[in-house]
Amino acid sequence: MRWELSEEQADFRSVLRDWLQDRCPPSTLRGWLDSGDPGAFEQQFAAEGWSAVGSSEELGGQGGGLVELALAAEELGRGVAPSSAWMGSVLAVPGLADAPDAAKALLADGVTTVLAVPSGAVPALRPTVSDDGAGLTGSVGSVLGADRARRLLVPVGSRLVLVDVDAPGVEVRPRALADRTRTTGDIVFSGASGTPVTADAAAVLAQVALRAAVLVSADALGVTERMLEMTVEYAKQRHQFGVPIGSFQAVKHAAAQVLVQVESARSIVYLAAASVEAGHPDAQLHAAAAKAQVTAGAADAADTALTLHGAIGYTWEHDLQLYYKRAKLDRVLYGPPSVWNERIAAALDLVPAGAPAL
Repeated sequence: MRWELSEEQADFRSVLRDWLQDRCPPSTLRGWLDSGDPGAFEQQFAAEGWSAVGSSEELGGQGGGLVELALAAEELGRGVAPSSAWMGSVLAVPGLADAPDAAKALLADGVTTVLAVPSGAVPALRPTVSDDGAGLTGSVGSVLGADRARRLLVPVGSRLVLVDVDAPGVEVRPRALADRTRTTGDIVFSGASGTPVTADAAAVLAQVALRAAVLVSADALGVTERMLEMTVEYAKQRHQFGVPIGSFQAVKHAAAQVLVQVESARSIVYLAAASVEAGHPDAQLHAAAAKAQVTAGAADAADTALTLHGAIGYTWEHDLQLYYKRAKLDRVLYGPPSVWNERIAAALDLVPAGAPAL
């Protein structure tokens, strides 16, 4: 099945792509990465309203839903744009449904509120932070965008608590990644105070897990599509034995396999986005399939692109290294494919081999 976007959605993707090409070209991006401070990009992204897309207009958003968020994630991946603050904030929004003032601050005022869950695992309740009456204590490791946040939405038992990063008893320790386009941080609480949010933490995190699967998959789709374009361009320019390497059958086959991955990934990602948004009975299966298949395919496509680029693809000066590292991080971000495949298996009614059909 081929997913078709509406005219409005296609226009949104095109405009965002043009905006990113203008505001986040490779030379500018590398300057942000070298300095370790993508704040200039984050401020522009929020100021021009992009960070409010996909959220309710009642909360100060621009409207749209998870499909529009997936379109944004795809373009951010395609441009290897700094996106930790955006992703962390998008994942925090479901937990702020009953806290309109905090949601409006996040969407309208550009106050980055990040969901404090480990980025290396599927979002779920984990007893790492507690409240003994004297404040929050405990830690959360490797939180996406924690070093970019001004507020944290922290799961504490069955509750969610909104905490200011600058509050006493809160420490954020930045953690470096091979993929410099994203950042994480370890958060330590020692008697910190916060504002409880009226929400069922377990229900919110179950929804967040599906949204994370969709958005990381969409990011991987954008990365894969751009790596394919870069590889095809290079294969037309690089000559061996007096002819472009793109004329070799082995190169053609490898590029064709990546193209198949891109086209199938697009259908999977946007079906999953629409399914999760609509609360479809199979939404969990669709989101899990997207995360498992699309991010694994992107990581494989990165290896293919590196092989076809040859020695130049290994250099720091070539932009392929940015995409390669991003694809590899997408594979494990919020759970590796193996974990999401296990979720698929657990959700299916499996019949033992040899059992009679019903």
